[in-house]
Amino acid sequence: MAPGPEPQHHHHHRSNTKTPHKPFKSRHATKGLIKELNKGRNALNENGSRKTPHQQVMSKLDRRNQAKQIRQLKHQENSKSTSIFSGQQGAPRVVAIVPVCEEHDVNAAIHKLSDGKDLDAQTVAGGPTRVKVDRFKQTILYVPATRHIFTALDICRIADFVILVLSAGQDASEDGEQLLRAIESQGVSNVITVVQNLEKIQPSKKQSQILSSLKSYINHFFPQDKVHSLDSDRDCANVIRSLCSTVPKGVKWREDRSWMLVEDVRWPESTTDSGSRGNVVVSGVVRGKGLKANRLVQIGDWGHFQIEKITDATLPIPAKNGADAIVVEPSTTSNAALEEFDADQDDLAELAPFHENMANSDDIPVSEISTTKRGVLLDEHRYFSDDESHLPPPPKRLPKGTSSYQAAWFLGEVSDFSDEDEDELDEDGDLAMNGAPQPEDGLEGLDKATQRDPADAVASEYPPSEMFLDRSPEDEMVQLAEYRARRKDEALEDREFPDEIELHPNVLARERLARYRGLKSLRTSRWETHEDKAYEPEDWERLLLVPDYKHALRQFTNEALVGGVPPGKRVSVHLRNVPLSLRTTYHPTEPLAAISLLRHEQKRAVVNFTITLSSEASRPLKSKEDLVLQCGPRRFHINPLFSQTGNTPNNVHKFLRYLHPGQTAMATFIAPLTWGSVPAIFFKPSPSECGNDFTDSPSRLNLVATGTSQPPSSGRVIAKRVILTGHPYKIHKKLVTVRYMFFNKEDVEWFKALQLWTKRGRSGFFKESLGTHGYYKATFDGRVNPQDAVGISLYKRMFPRHAQAWAPESQTLETMEVE
Repeated sequence: MAPGPEPQHHHHHRSNTKTPHKPFKSRHATKGLIKELNKGRNALNENGSRKTPHQQVMSKLDRRNQAKQIRQLKHQENSKSTSIFSGQQGAPRVVAIVPVCEEHDVNAAIHKLSDGKDLDAQTVAGGPTRVKVDRFKQTILYVPATRHIFTALDICRIADFVILVLSAGQDASEDGEQLLRAIESQGVSNVITVVQNLEKIQPSKKQSQILSSLKSYINHFFPQDKVHSLDSDRDCANVIRSLCSTVPKGVKWREDRSWMLVEDVRWPESTTDSGSRGNVVVSGVVRGKGLKANRLVQIGDWGHFQIEKITDATLPIPAKNGADAIVVEPSTTSNAALEEFDADQDDLAELAPFHENMANSDDIPVSEISTTKRGVLLDEHRYFSDDESHLPPPPKRLPKGTSSYQAAWFLGEVSDFSDEDEDELDEDGDLAMNGAPQPEDGLEGLDKATQRDPADAVASEYPPSEMFLDRSPEDEMVQLAEYRARRKDEALEDREFPDEIELHPNVLARERLARYRGLKSLRTSRWETHEDKAYEPEDWERLLLVPDYKHALRQFTNEALVGGVPPGKRVSVHLRNVPLSLRTTYHPTEPLAAISLLRHEQKRAVVNFTITLSSEASRPLKSKEDLVLQCGPRRFHINPLFSQTGNTPNNVHKFLRYLHPGQTAMATFIAPLTWGSVPAIFFKPSPSECGNDFTDSPSRLNLVATGTSQPPSSGRVIAKRVILTGHPYKIHKKLVTVRYMFFNKEDVEWFKALQLWTKRGRSGFFKESLGTHGYYKATFDGRVNPQDAVGISLYKRMFPRHAQAWAPESQTLETMEVE
């Protein structure tokens, strides 16, 4: 049998194109996997930098531990802030009672709050009332305020709590609303609102409506959860509980310094004439930061003084009532010196000492400035009348389409283009303006009937080769009077040029504006300070300079954190060289505060304050106007300069003649330095300064503006701008003859380096002077409308004035002499 065919065996190879499944990769690794990979190490990212606490993944135990630490830290802070109030020698909680309405009874409000079985009140007639609350083991010191605005502000800035007393039967007057705005602006701690005479409102259904209305009113100034009624015992008990258990939030600028409410003042026994000085001792409980003998202390409106020493003034502890009650005397070291001054004590000098380098400066006398210079200063250069280097070169006649590289190969006036192109150029080398006028050219200057520019009709009347003839002086004066009368009417309507001035024809502009200069850019052009040396105030070089404000602020505020008499201690502060005439101004019933100053806060500098004029002001506030400023513990008479806010590359800011309602500006003057951002309030004295009481409405101080202190800077240039305008007399395309800006040829040559501009946005430059009456030719970058006005801008530096300390016995404002 023949063998059959062999079976076919198929060989199967392992496929090498088979792709295995990708392993699972989660987009976000689990916390367990991260914990295994780290193996106890702190996880670092690929760059090796540490992760923030928010980027780290913490376990539940770590999160609990962190929350516990935060909770303990807050508890320690609260315990530290309230520890000064605990104990038999604890500091009293200062509570200011401020009446808002004219119908008020402050003593009745204090009696209502202190009327209880567990209260022990010690009242001084017309003065503070000390109440001991046995239930909460706290002491409350009620300080009543009057409607004298500065007295109320003095009480509120040293109070832990402020109680505003409203009336149920009378609305708050304009004076009361001004007082609320002043308290809000200067900074205040916790505020509680109460109402009197609520039970007198009948029927009783209206009482809830009145409470709701008063709550809505007071929330405009201080957000309140409830308005308490003094006729309700429950509300009075709730107010007492809030006063004793609430932690005062304080005021930022006050808590950065050491302060105390003066409880007693001891004057020297032997008094001589009123102009003598002596040592005065003030007593009180230290609050805020530690009190240091090396720092100056501000006593109300008396001024700042040096400290001789600080002694213990702990009060004796009375024993409990009983048959054998005794009085526990303080320790024998109660009169011992807790701290004395040393060589590091601050002096009273407000200015730096004078040295010879100040007198030997190479300042140019004012009388020689106008004679030694032959042209106005533009940025950092002076351009003389015989120097034309500042003028741009005349454009070359070039064929159409010539690039800037090809233009360099054409020398002089040699060109190869045809004469047909010459018709498209005017005789000054500028391209003819045959296109449609743009909106910035002034569409109202076009003739609506023919759609032709009126300037085209004027061109034939003044060809460039025409001889210029001066008019007679009589005709010039008549035309000038008519032109300026028309310009005044336009200025009253639109007020587009607030800095514009008009020169008399007989006044030389180069002498009248000798201090002024030109700037190519108000924001970027460098201001040459050497030209202002002759006009600086006499003590300008002796003012305090702070090169690095942030570093200095951090250094001196941190310095107050360490050392000194700790807060909560009752001490006696011995002051040196206090005028004994101040004894007549001291009244025990009125509060007096002692606030320690930080280092260098007694020295004068060029200080800056942001100021916002109230939108309800009846009129604008003029620069250099008399104002009363309150900033922190001090008050000043000031005549500030207003300027624009913001930061510029060259630190030059435009001077503002007026501050309009609702506008914010920078107020600059020379006064003692204030570290930090401290609220400031500005008052405008009325025409009669015989008193400041609200009850005497014709002679009160009106709150007009609020602001905040800013870093001081003597390098901040305040530039006052003036604008000289002229009238386009004749127009030939881009060539314009201008008049009424100057009135003699010498003034034109002096100011010819400045850039010209028009009200409608054109810019140009001087070309040449015409005649002897101040006419000149000017070339602009576009067509000038006959109704336009040509102007130049000039600037001069304004130097601030000195401020004076406000004194309580002052009746009139002392006007400072212009520096």
